[in-house]
Amino acid sequence: MTATAFGTAAAWSYGFALALYAALGARMALGWRRSPRAAALLFAIVTTAVWAGACLLFGTVGDPTTLFAANAADALRYVGWFLFVTRLLDATGTPDRDRPRSSARRWISIAVVVALVASLVLSESFPLAARVGWSSRGEFGIHLGLAVLGLAMIEHLYRRTHAQARWAIKPLCFALVGLFGYDLFLYADAMLFARIDADIWLARGVAVALVVPLIAIATARNDGWTIEMHLSRGAVFQSTALLVSGAFLLAVAAAGYVVRYIGGDWGRAFQIEFVFGGVLVLLLVATSGSFRSRLKVFVSKHFFSYRYDYREEWLRFTRTLSTDTSSQNVHERTIIALADLVESPAGALWIKDDLRGFVPISRWNMPIIDAVEPANGSLPAFLGRTGWVVSLTERAADPSQYPGLDPPRWLAAVPLPWLVIPLVTGTELIGFVVLSSPRATIDVNWEVRDLLKTASRQAAGYLAQIRASEALLEARKFESFNRMSAFVVHDLKNLVAQLSLMLRNAERHRDNPEFQRDMLTTVEHVVERMHRLMLQLRTGTTPVEKPRHIDLGQVIRRVCAGKQGQRASIRLDLGPVLALGHEDRVEHVIGHLVQNALDATSARGDVAIRLGVNGQYASIDVQDTGTGMPAEFIRERLFKPFETTKNAGMGIGVYESAQYIRSLGGDIQVESAPGIGTTVHVLLPQPEVVPTVGDARTEAGVQQ
Repeated sequence: MTATAFGTAAAWSYGFALALYAALGARMALGWRRSPRAAALLFAIVTTAVWAGACLLFGTVGDPTTLFAANAADALRYVGWFLFVTRLLDATGTPDRDRPRSSARRWISIAVVVALVASLVLSESFPLAARVGWSSRGEFGIHLGLAVLGLAMIEHLYRRTHAQARWAIKPLCFALVGLFGYDLFLYADAMLFARIDADIWLARGVAVALVVPLIAIATARNDGWTIEMHLSRGAVFQSTALLVSGAFLLAVAAAGYVVRYIGGDWGRAFQIEFVFGGVLVLLLVATSGSFRSRLKVFVSKHFFSYRYDYREEWLRFTRTLSTDTSSQNVHERTIIALADLVESPAGALWIKDDLRGFVPISRWNMPIIDAVEPANGSLPAFLGRTGWVVSLTERAADPSQYPGLDPPRWLAAVPLPWLVIPLVTGTELIGFVVLSSPRATIDVNWEVRDLLKTASRQAAGYLAQIRASEALLEARKFESFNRMSAFVVHDLKNLVAQLSLMLRNAERHRDNPEFQRDMLTTVEHVVERMHRLMLQLRTGTTPVEKPRHIDLGQVIRRVCAGKQGQRASIRLDLGPVLALGHEDRVEHVIGHLVQNALDATSARGDVAIRLGVNGQYASIDVQDTGTGMPAEFIRERLFKPFETTKNAGMGIGVYESAQYIRSLGGDIQVESAPGIGTTVHVLLPQPEVVPTVGDARTEAGVQQ
């Protein structure tokens, strides 16, 4: 190999190692945590980066000075890794039992340092080596012994680590075995041939760089080594998928080459067909849900201490639940959100019904199951009592794990039933979800159960909130219907009162033609009013038409004409005033207020109605000399529904009147005192442009 080619290969090999170790060291330095092991690891990584840089310099320059710098950096690198391993060994045993062993490790560390210094001082690149006649085999022998010692320490570390904690330390052990093992191979070959093989030395940089991912994984699994050393599960998953795809394509390419070699004249065509088929298989496998599920399980099991990235899982779970708030979709999305946590492809949801028990309300990728589970059945009783996530495969293998649980027979209709997840809010079981077996085998351990239990409670709370909102909406609909019914009944009461009064007068005046005309007018008015009530029952309390111009004088006269025969007289003082509203509703309000005034006034009393303008409002004042009302009743009870001072009243008229007037932008004000009387001020908005009306007329003495 020429000097130029050697320098280029060294630059690529050791430059790659320098870049990776420098990046890892910078990441650790940015997320620093005060810890002796973290400091030792950072020191080892930094010294390895320095060593890679020194080897890069030697490979490109090649003089004795750069060789000595590379040997010195190599010795410093050994010190760093031995120091880190010693720190880990100190943390694996108890102080009392391992005090002699700690002393032994201390002496071993001193011996290592002495050996490294000796190898450095007696190196061929150091002038003292030539004076004492030191051969290169001695230097190689020291490095060989240090590599063997390093492997022995790694074996000791792995053996002394508790079995449950080896998962966290295993990647580091593999990485250090790679480091020391490669040095063992390098210096064993050097001892054999009394020189370092150039090719092995050039490949050493890449070999040392390839263990960086293992060091990073071990660092992520051990919080005490650094801080915020986080490997994204998505990145690991994508990298693993890419690695598997690349390995598959390499295997297909190799097989294609073999096919081409043995295929004769048709070999090249066979190779193309084989590669094309392999790419199709790769696409099918890469888009397979089962493959992705198995790959996720593999990544979570072998790269992370916990199966789940809880932040990502929780964000995905809440996002799935809140994507659509409609009732039907919320039920289906509850199944999907829980199924995604355990890679289940299908599921069904049962919700508690107060009359029938637990009924199937939604399903996902599952056939229709018309099975109702009684509220006092074995399954709901067990779920409500324990709150456990039931694994049906475990129950089938060992029923003693679920005492008191007798799975219902309808579970046999569920395709591959696997888990039953209770939906508990507070202490109430509101439903449960049955999931089918997952695409990849998943061990339902404590972590899976805890996540499912927490997520199911979140889902149960969400479903309970949806049910409460639906119940509130239904209650409001009933409230609106009841309020409308009360208004209609109140109006019917007034109409019945008019007809009753007409019947009483008919005994005396049925032969009077004028009375007959008035009776027909009254019946026509009652029929029209009842038609409007029927329309109101269909459309609700809010009028369908928009407010229009109303001649309030004509409305008041019609109201007073219908009140003839009452015991008190009505005095009118009317002006030419228009207002905005619905004529029949305004007539109803005025009629109610006038009737209340007449009911509260004795035969010797007086009721007066004045119509005028108050600013931008039309003003209607209904005044009586009746019994009056206390201020406390007006302030706290008058405008509330079902509050009244009448023995036979419903207490809905004033409330309805106030609601309607205020919906137009007007107001109702009341002045009253016990024993003196009451004045009700009705303010209605006036139109912007008031048309011309007839001359004002003052009518007095409208009475029986």
